[in-house]
Amino acid sequence: MRETMRKRTRIAAVLCLLAAGATAMAVPASAAPAEKYLHVNVQDPTKGESVNINVTLAMAEKILPAINNHGLHGGKVTIHNADMNDLDFRGLLDAVRTAPDNEFVTVKDNDSDVRVAKAGENIVIHVTDKKNKEEKVDITVPLKIVDALYSGEKNGELDLAAAVRALSDAGDAFLVTVQDSTEKVRIWVDSRNTQD
Repeated sequence: MRETMRKRTRIAAVLCLLAAGATAMAVPASAAPAEKYLHVNVQDPTKGESVNINVTLAMAEKILPAINNHGLHGGKVTIHNADMNDLDFRGLLDAVRTAPDNEFVTVKDNDSDVRVAKAGENIVIHVTDKKNKEEKVDITVPLKIVDALYSGEKNGELDLAAAVRALSDAGDAFLVTVQDSTEKVRIWVDSRNTQD
């Protein structure tokens, strides 16, 4: 009788393990967040040239501190001749962050139209050349990226490595589009490893 009970217990245990295994196979494990890619695309059809860059944000974050050239050092870039001592940039950012969506600055002159605004959690900058409507700059930067850029301790220094880290949480987004009469430059972040 005891032997029969042991066999049944073993069979029940094996069936439980098989059922657990089948359940685990039927219910997909929660997927790890997809790796984010930084994409840069430069097109110049008049010269027949194009440049495509696709690197993971993790790779970009590791590469930046390794570059020490001109103002770029240790993942940070120094803006030379930037007189920011009289400006509390963090205070300015806080004022923008807490403000409602708004068009803060509009400049119109004979050459161009410039617009700086807040839309949601983004700073938006649009520049259009009036003489050549094809020449324009569109920049959309999440405020969390701006915060990361200015997280350094020194005035006039931008922390690019911190900004790249912050991009991984920003979602898929076009950051910069620059169009002139011949070239088009686009910079964006998404989860795809190609630009297709």
